[in-house]
Amino acid sequence: MANNKYDESSFKVLRGLEPVRQRPGMYTNLESPNHLIAEVVDNACDEALANYAKNISVIAHADGSVSVQDDGRGIPVGIHPEEGVSVVEVAFTVLHSGGKFDKDSGGAYKFAGGLHGVGVAVTNALSNKVEVTVYRDGGEHFIRFINGVAAAPVARIGDCPKKRSGTMVRAWPDPKYFDVPNVILPQLERSLRSKAVLLPGVNVTLFTEKTGETRTWSYPDGLRGYLNEAMAEQDMAVPIFAMEKFIPKGGDSGYAEGEGAAWAIVWSTEGAIVRESYVNLIPTWSGGTHDSGLRDGVFNAVKSFAELHGLLPKGVKLVPEDVFSRASFVLSAKVLDPQFQGQTKDKLVSRDALRLVSLMVKDPLDLWLNEHIDFGKRITELAIQQAQSRLRSAQKVEKKKGSSVAVLPGKLTDCSSSDPTRTELFLVEGDSAGGSAKQGRNKEFQAVLPLRGKVLNTFEVEKDRLFANNEIHDIAVAIGVDPHGPDDNVDMSGMRYNGIYIMADADVDGAHISTLLLTLFFRHFYQVVLSGKIYLAQPPLFRVDVPAQGKKPIRKIYALNEGELLGIEDRLRQEKIREGSWSISRFKGLGEMNAEQLWDTTLNPDTRRSLRVNAAAIPFIENMEMFNMLMGKHEASTRRAWLEYHGNEVEGDI
Repeated sequence: MANNKYDESSFKVLRGLEPVRQRPGMYTNLESPNHLIAEVVDNACDEALANYAKNISVIAHADGSVSVQDDGRGIPVGIHPEEGVSVVEVAFTVLHSGGKFDKDSGGAYKFAGGLHGVGVAVTNALSNKVEVTVYRDGGEHFIRFINGVAAAPVARIGDCPKKRSGTMVRAWPDPKYFDVPNVILPQLERSLRSKAVLLPGVNVTLFTEKTGETRTWSYPDGLRGYLNEAMAEQDMAVPIFAMEKFIPKGGDSGYAEGEGAAWAIVWSTEGAIVRESYVNLIPTWSGGTHDSGLRDGVFNAVKSFAELHGLLPKGVKLVPEDVFSRASFVLSAKVLDPQFQGQTKDKLVSRDALRLVSLMVKDPLDLWLNEHIDFGKRITELAIQQAQSRLRSAQKVEKKKGSSVAVLPGKLTDCSSSDPTRTELFLVEGDSAGGSAKQGRNKEFQAVLPLRGKVLNTFEVEKDRLFANNEIHDIAVAIGVDPHGPDDNVDMSGMRYNGIYIMADADVDGAHISTLLLTLFFRHFYQVVLSGKIYLAQPPLFRVDVPAQGKKPIRKIYALNEGELLGIEDRLRQEKIREGSWSISRFKGLGEMNAEQLWDTTLNPDTRRSLRVNAAAIPFIENMEMFNMLMGKHEASTRRAWLEYHGNEVEGDI
């Protein structure tokens, strides 16, 4: 029998770097040690981004370790006033520390790859050994870490010319944490080459000891040269459009001086598409809101051009996917306080970045298209061809349905499009939120089904009895798929939506409703979940109302959680907005949002946040005992015992 003891001794406090070793997947990518080295490279690139470093040298040693050296300012080696040890030791041993948090005037970094402050500390935590050499103030300083702990305080081991400065870090990643024990060199090469692209005038070098090969990257033409090289074998329909634009000093757009983007974009008639994006030199392989901003700016410019010159055939309405279907691009955004999805920073989720990049891109592209009419017509022609292909595909789907379509529920507010690859259904808690969702949605491809009260717990309900419940009947008819078990042969051709979004309040009742709906889908619509169609919407908890300041208008900024709220307040202080002049509102529910707010935060595909439900991570049969304990009607005592036993394992995402 399990020991259910739960008292003061049950609590454990993880100190220093121990949280990283306990949950390494929360801090880095465990496929290979590449991300550990990337954290060190990013620090060197931040020095280059701040115009202090001109050379970054990486060595892949034969013993599996990797060295990264730059000629920046060098990590400070003096004693930290609060920690009582050298700053370089703090940087490698204390989570949530670093020079990037100080963004007031005179701060060490204005634009950097993020404010997590766990970068090289994670590298140290998951390495057997790390050696750091700092050249600074005429001295060569050295410190060694063994299993994350400093073997001795930093020491001055020699002199160097006063003009010489910089940092060299050599790390031996611990293979036990990774699927592949050594750094994957092709990935490292790709990453280093992209850094050179994004840092014109900076030389990036990789030396591989095993082969004796040295590779150096330097792109004086920046993004244009990089994209031109990547598209060398493609048939480009128009020349590359490359430009950069940043917020000037005293700008009245609500953004900080220096924020903006550089980009290169081109359209091709066939072949592979190249799409890469970066934020403050951090590669965002999964894209994010800056990608959406580029798409928004480009779409609006091309659409305006097409309408101005009367190029659209009758019955053809362009959507962003049409304009972007044959577009290749490289985008480098500069954002003062970037918010990423996860510590690996694969995706940018800062909502402000969409408007920022769109603002930077649209007007220059408008001008370029109207200065080069032939190029504009060719781009529009490619978009129209894609739109016509999309419309033909939608018509084919409609014919398959025939006359057997069930009568849709009366309270379903459907969308006008019948293309199941674009349409979305929102299951909304409450009539008031449903009303706002109906007004705020995009009527073309977004449908809304309001739910009254809590859905029936269907875990122990047979599928033949499901339709006795009106809410479940309406959901099933709306999505177009009959209830089924995990092993049933299911006809998915009637699926009416590409995504089904559960949109409930961010409180206990909302979580309960979401749980009941997830239970319904997992138990009786398993193939829908397995196909990746079910999402949990992530409405914000807070709204920050910022007063007008000079030329800057009144702003409303949304925060998903308390961590983001703190980041927003830090940014407002950086903008010199008087402390306390802004007001913070906490949303009690979706019903408190008007249609515009709901669109901006929860419905707009470019700015919303959502979590896809991954059924592959929770195999049906293997987890039935756990689900029975959690959702079974007669399992209350078992649930209580389980909660008491595992209560100390709850982790707060702060």
